[in-house]
Amino acid sequence: MRIATFNLESLDLPPETAVPLDTRADILRPQLDRLDADILCLQEVNGQKQPGAKGRTLRALSDLLRGTSYESYALVSTSGPRGEGVADIHNLVILSRFGIGGHRELRHQLVPPVNYRTSTATPPAKKDLAIEWDRPILCAEIDLPGERRLTVINVHLRAPLAVPIEGQKEAPFVWKSVGGWAEGYFLAGIKRMGQALELRLLLEQLMDQDPHALIAVCGDFNAEDHEVPLRIVIGAEEDTGSGRLAARSVVPLERSLPKDRRFSVLHHGRAQLPDHILASRPLMARFRELEIHNETLEDELIAYAKIDRPPDSYHAPLVAAFDLE
Repeated sequence: MRIATFNLESLDLPPETAVPLDTRADILRPQLDRLDADILCLQEVNGQKQPGAKGRTLRALSDLLRGTSYESYALVSTSGPRGEGVADIHNLVILSRFGIGGHRELRHQLVPPVNYRTSTATPPAKKDLAIEWDRPILCAEIDLPGERRLTVINVHLRAPLAVPIEGQKEAPFVWKSVGGWAEGYFLAGIKRMGQALELRLLLEQLMDQDPHALIAVCGDFNAEDHEVPLRIVIGAEEDTGSGRLAARSVVPLERSLPKDRRFSVLHHGRAQLPDHILASRPLMARFRELEIHNETLEDELIAYAKIDRPPDSYHAPLVAAFDLE
């Protein structure tokens, strides 16, 4: 069995995007075909308005998958803010060759919003703000042959981009003061770490229900191995100080690769790995190999500056093989 994750980077249709879907599909479809995934987790799938429909649909994704093996897969996704259709941007999607027994979204079900009063706002803040997560977590139960079950969790944590502070921005990427930017960056970290905590508490629930659960956690964590969000999710015994809790940790599968292959993004000349597939210890026993398809990656900063309407995703997909059938 092959489980994959891929950040498609704002998959959408014109006029919201300047790149026609057909142009992007010529690049993305071969990448999806190469993954040959039985279960595929996607991030940044935008929703489109449909005439006569109350909510948005995943029409761009349907068009992308047309003619591929994934067209017939079971599909679940995150929903819009009022439960009608999907969100306008950055939906999470899980596709499965096997049946999906059920799914749920988590956004502040296990961790409440963080109340915080800004220090640099102009005019000064008079009350606390509720710092909420940008996206939910998507959790699906996959029905495997032999009456077995695999839990797949798809995540996209907050990017390390400063949260806007009242009166502190001159333009979308231009700040009026270092202090304002620093506070916004601090709040972005709270969002990312808070959602990582909610993910860890979800794992605790699942492992309480079944200590031998097969669990795969996939997605764009916007953090690398040993950074705080990953450490919160992994729950390594070196952090908890307890060998008794070691079985509750999850394992980043990229550790099976040589260090020079561990990257899914190139940013300002630096190879980074914000995308991960993590496995519970029982699933780890069936792990065979991990691939990161990063051969064609361009440096995202240079490419956006030099390439007219780039069709690629500047994230490489990851796919892990397991002996589960």
